Amino acid sequence: MGKILEVLSKGGTLVSDGAWGTFLHKKGLSADQCPESWNLDRPEDVYDIARSYVEAGADMILTNSFGGTPLKLEPYGLKDRVIEINRAAAQISRRAAGKDILVLGSMGPTGKMVFMGEVTEEELFRGFEAQARGLAEGGVDGLLIETMSDIQESALAIRAAKTRPGLDVLCTFTFERMQSGEFRTMMGTTVEEAVASAMGEGADIIGANCGNGTAGMIEIVSEIRKLHAGIPILVHANAGLPIYRDGATVFPESPEEMAGQIKLLVEAGANIIGGCCGTTPEHIRLMAARIHLK
Repeated sequence: MGKILEVLSKGGTLVSDGAWGTFLHKKGLSADQCPESWNLDRPEDVYDIARSYVEAGADMILTNSFGGTPLKLEPYGLKDRVIEINRAAAQISRRAAGKDILVLGSMGPTGKMVFMGEVTEEELFRGFEAQARGLAEGGVDGLLIETMSDIQESALAIRAAKTRPGLDVLCTFTFERMQSGEFRTMMGTTVEEAVASAMGEGADIIGANCGNGTAGMIEIVSEIRKLHAGIPILVHANAGLPIYRDGATVFPESPEEMAGQIKLLVEAGANIIGGCCGTTPEHIRLMAARIHLK
């Protein structure tokens, strides 16, 4: 049992952090820049984001490593610095977290598909393995494989993460509501299929992130909990469904609106609750206030 499972075994609900990309862009990250390069070039800006979530009351924070695989770093000429970049990402969040706050190493999808012949299973596995190694060396408490839609890729990522002993492995998928009303990933995978695959590969914690506001996540968490009574569930909801307004994409759910639905998420079965696109430290502060209210 890793540190995250140990904390969860004591009961209660943990608060995770919110969006990162928005804040990197506010600090000057351009559309053609690699977000993960800032772990080496502008570490204090990355630290400020991590620290803002700690100060908002998060029990755990992520790392700036969502696109930290060789396949994602290659277009920026950084393919050979995978371990260095991920180690730095973990060290920054670890410094911001201190000893008492948990750190999850973020591992996102590569955007490449085995069945399309774009990449081999071996290439995917080795890439995730290198990323996991760097994050582990940097001091994370667990590895969060997130925003997954292809269960072949998520399975390989979980296997790679499992090569780092002592770390909890978490896996979340991004689901969208179909016209039929059911939730599926972009690849057509159902909630039941995704959860079965992740658990079959040995994920310690499962869940969903992105793709839905809080209301949709309540339904997804309820479905997962009906399938599996005991496994911990993590949910990172968007601040509502995106709206195109005044030439920009905005997420309309206010901190008060998200926090007002926390009770329903907990009742549905969520054990770890944070935010994804559009969420800010203020969202997390109000969510933490609700969750930590005695």
